[in-house]
Amino acid sequence: MNAAVTRLSRRTHYGWVIVWLAFVVILVIAGVRAAPGVLIVPLEDEFHWSRATISLAVGINLLLYGAIGPFAAAIMDRFGVRRVMCVAVAAIALAVAVSPLMHNVWELIALWGVINGLCCGAIGPYLAAYLSARWFVARQGLVVGILTAATAAGQLVFLPVLADIVTLAGWRTMSLVLAAAVLGLLPLLALAMRDRPEDVGLGAYGDPRGPQPVAPPSGNPVAIAFRALGEGARRRDFWLISGGYFVCGASTNGLIGTHLIPACVDHGLSEVAGAGLLAAAGVFSFIGGTLSGWLSDRWDNRYLLFWYYGLRGLSLMYLPFAFGMSFYGLALFSIFYGLDWIASVPPTVRLLSRTVGAQRTGIMVAWISVIHQVGGASAAYLGGLLRIEYGSYLQAFMLSGLLCVVAAFMVLFIGAGRRRREPEGVAAPAQ
Repeated sequence: MNAAVTRLSRRTHYGWVIVWLAFVVILVIAGVRAAPGVLIVPLEDEFHWSRATISLAVGINLLLYGAIGPFAAAIMDRFGVRRVMCVAVAAIALAVAVSPLMHNVWELIALWGVINGLCCGAIGPYLAAYLSARWFVARQGLVVGILTAATAAGQLVFLPVLADIVTLAGWRTMSLVLAAAVLGLLPLLALAMRDRPEDVGLGAYGDPRGPQPVAPPSGNPVAIAFRALGEGARRRDFWLISGGYFVCGASTNGLIGTHLIPACVDHGLSEVAGAGLLAAAGVFSFIGGTLSGWLSDRWDNRYLLFWYYGLRGLSLMYLPFAFGMSFYGLALFSIFYGLDWIASVPPTVRLLSRTVGAQRTGIMVAWISVIHQVGGASAAYLGGLLRIEYGSYLQAFMLSGLLCVVAAFMVLFIGAGRRRREPEGVAAPAQ
């Protein structure tokens, strides 16, 4: 296998192989993370669990998905990317495969809340910055955009299929099919994933110096993660960026990713139709995320975020009224919202790189991803509570839209009072 890798590296930089391998892994894991949106109604019907109870498991999943990130990055530094990703994928496949045996709420929370939350988080949102920093000097914004877009592509590929399987064969069959798809990632990772470009005799893409000596990790990785957080927390810009990312999580994974399909069912649409809307959003978010990565290398990232958050807020406030229109009203929402869904990630990474410095970017992306998922977990749970209290999702959608508008103006103050300079690229994570 090493000889084949060497031959391939002579034709194309192996960093691009890593990008597309990571793309496939993130895409499939996105299918796992999107599955709870398809499961809510079947579990509610079969076990008579309340929507708030099921949303609690989703909220725990989202919280742990973000919380494990800084420590997963530190563990990758110590044990290697390939090992950590293989262990995480195997655990996810096992948790999804045994899901058909569950009959109690605690089992739902353990499998879909805790295990899948932690293991999906080990292949979480920090990974795009982590891998791009190790393998690329040039084109980092583009790489972050591509890998971030993989999450949207996962919705496109998996949500309609999973919804069809649930409709035709039930949620248990859907779980087994999904587990098989995840298990298929293991041989790909074992054979093709590498930790660093030096492992295949290369330097980072765009680095004229060629392969560089790699210093072994020093110090306690967990302590390094907390020390990086302490240093970042002393900067005002860190909290402005984090506040925007909190709203980003609340307005995407937490609310739309979890509750759009149940909201469609509330308005007389089928689960398949709701999954189709999310899949359509995935198509356009793939386009929007990749384009945003390209733009983030060229434009002021504060203004990009201002437009992204502001337009997302308007689309969320439009959504409750779209249910009263024809299906085309919802299709318009999917297009407009989809283009904006993950577009905020590349400019956020670029702004954070300038704020915390080159050597802390990777680990700090993991930390703000924790805050992102806290927002997502809060919205997932509160969305279910508001649905029970008021009988609709109107209040949840409107509140989320208003928060996005607030975030749009808040990010304009990033870097205020100091000389601004855009970095040349996303820097390497802390070692």
